[in-house]
Amino acid sequence: MSTRTTASVSTHILDTSLGRPAEGVAVQLSARQGRDANWRALGSSATDTDGRCKDLPALPEGTTHVRLDFAVEPYFEKKQADAQQDAPANRDSGPAVFFPEVAITFAVVPGEHYHVPLLLNPFGYSVYRGS
Repeated sequence: MSTRTTASVSTHILDTSLGRPAEGVAVQLSARQGRDANWRALGSSATDTDGRCKDLPALPEGTTHVRLDFAVEPYFEKKQADAQQDAPANRDSGPAVFFPEVAITFAVVPGEHYHVPLLLNPFGYSVYRGS
């Protein structure tokens, strides 16, 4: 929850290759106070069955930049393994995912809430500021 002196962040992931939420993706939240400051890890979570992280920690007062790190490779490796179990004749020797990690960095101001959805597929992604 944001206050007049802090910002808040939420996120969710939609696997656009399936048209479904991406469950079980690890997400790390980091923040810094000024563009020249060091990043400080605040905590981590994982997406639920609706693709949402509902328990990201609050941002400290004075935060100006936030980074969300999504560990997407394990998610796609599991999806690929599940698909191979269902159809072993269709095995592909290529990588399960082109982008093993997605790092999203954005600026924040106190008093604002930032919902940052990740639209994801094995070979691309996009993000936007949601509501």
